[in-house]
Amino acid sequence: MSRQLTFNLPVRPALGRDDFFVSPANQLAVALLDAGNWPEGKLLLVGPPGAGKSHLAAVWANGCGATIVAASHLPDPGTDAAPLPLAALVIEDIDSIAGDLPRETALFHHHNLIRASGGHLLMTSTTNARVAGFALPDLASRIEAAQVATLNPPDDALLAAVLVKQFADRQITPPPNLIDWLLPRIDRSFAAARAMVADLDALSLARQRPVSRALASELLDTEPSSGP
Repeated sequence: MSRQLTFNLPVRPALGRDDFFVSPANQLAVALLDAGNWPEGKLLLVGPPGAGKSHLAAVWANGCGATIVAASHLPDPGTDAAPLPLAALVIEDIDSIAGDLPRETALFHHHNLIRASGGHLLMTSTTNARVAGFALPDLASRIEAAQVATLNPPDDALLAAVLVKQFADRQITPPPNLIDWLLPRIDRSFAAARAMVADLDALSLARQRPVSRALASELLDTEPSSGP
């Protein structure tokens, strides 16, 4: 019996390098990340939610032994918190702390420590630093000076790969041609692909039926046409 008929298993994202699909929408960003010779040792990885920023950051961190920390969880300067490793550090979602002076101060402090030590700093954000709205001018100028790697909105090949990965993360094998059927019917975004798979998984569990084109049609309020 299919997994979705009986078990509500946790989602286990696959975060290996081989699990990341390279396409024209992201190949330049991947190349910049792989090069590693970033000006002043820092790189800002920018892309919409679900674009693969955390995935690529995890791949890079695994390759060089970097520590990953959310910008909102950076230890405050001058506290007794253990210092973060300075050789290589990933700070995620820096735009989420824009306007939060204590958190911005912590990011500014770690940026300066890493630069002084000659380490490498990878930052992720959903938006460019110039429009993020940082309150500390010195922090804003330092982030704006970072080289930027941009993950662009997905093309068909990348969006299909995202759907495949989302199904795989949920341990679901979609029926033949379902992904090709979904591509022209969902919004052209990573978030839409992720939401569609999550909603399909939830509906299949609720109905005690396997993921199918009929269930997808129900979610999209469209005719399923022929096929599984």
